[in-house]
Amino acid sequence: MHTDRESKDKPDFNAWIQQLKAAGFTTEDRGAARVLIQKYGCGAVVERSASGEPRFAEWPGLLTDNHVAHLVDQGFQKFWQTDDRQFPALAAELKAVHNFDGELRALLGQTSLYNEALGTVSSRYVYDRVEGRGEPKHHQPFD
Repeated sequence: MHTDRESKDKPDFNAWIQQLKAAGFTTEDRGAARVLIQKYGCGAVVERSASGEPRFAEWPGLLTDNHVAHLVDQGFQKFWQTDDRQFPALAAELKAVHNFDGELRALLGQTSLYNEALGTVSSRYVYDRVEGRGEPKHHQPFD
């Protein structure tokens, strides 16, 4: 059960948005208690959880055509993926997303995991040596 003191210690969703704006993030209302957060050419969609706190509806990624492109790792290279296209990720874009994600998580009070702090984490890993690979070939033993 929540007490009045706990309610006062945790800002509501609108207060979180105001903190983001004060830190230089821009916001765009997406309806249904969702907000697009933007900075450094990157974006993420945050929504109000049942408890009133923010949570990611769309994880941080590169902002392209007012949509958030997500990172896909294909083993040899990282790509940005939207609903209708895929294009190579550049080092400067990866650095921007890493910085955006770190600042956003800190302001939202989200946990930053060790592996995420080391660098940019992809939303999907697709390695050509694994995807679509057929059944393993069985070699016949020598007679």
